[in-house]
Amino acid sequence: MKKNSKFQIVMMIISILILCISISFTGCIDEPIQLDGVEVQEYQGEKLSSVNDFRENSIKGPQEINKDDYELKITGLVKNPQTVGYDEIINNFQSYKKVVRLHCVEGWSVNILWEGILIRDIIDEVQATDEAKIIIFHAEDGYTTSLPINYIIENNILIAYKMNNVTLPIERGFPFQLVAESKWGYKWIKWITEIEFSSNESYEGYWEQRGYSNSANLTKGFFD
Repeated sequence: MKKNSKFQIVMMIISILILCISISFTGCIDEPIQLDGVEVQEYQGEKLSSVNDFRENSIKGPQEINKDDYELKITGLVKNPQTVGYDEIINNFQSYKKVVRLHCVEGWSVNILWEGILIRDIIDEVQATDEAKIIIFHAEDGYTTSLPINYIIENNILIAYKMNNVTLPIERGFPFQLVAESKWGYKWIKWITEIEFSSNESYEGYWEQRGYSNSANLTKGFFD
């Protein structure tokens, strides 16, 4: 093989490696995520990020959940535990919209219009007991995290089923993602399957067990 040919092959390999590294750092995807409508680009004069502007950093990759088989379990320290389907949740609770920016510990952020239901309304529906101090959120992939009930009520925290006026795609947490405003992104749990009311204020979720701050306040570092 001629020297020039070897050089060209080496340069081609280097170019491919650079491209792969660039994709891994930018979170780019080969094809745009398929949506059930056209996402809005701004809301009330505020510019929005795109559904495609996120990086995939879940612990087991996107979880495919069938809407017809889906059940949300509401358990723990409540007087009226429930297991409810997707349509039942959408139809039985009032929906709310708000623009909230997600900040990831990796250094990127997105500004999204979220639509969902207030967890406060769920709390009222299931009648949390006085002993309940936190809510532990469970995901389809085994991921968990928790937040204090007082924070959830005082900040009108949502579980979202739409973003930018389109249904949450699988890649973004369908059927429900927590909109944990003023908290680091690891609190924004996706693919929620259970909402558990607990008295264990020291409970640690997936990343919290690995040294991340349990409070996850944006005004502080994300390591304890």
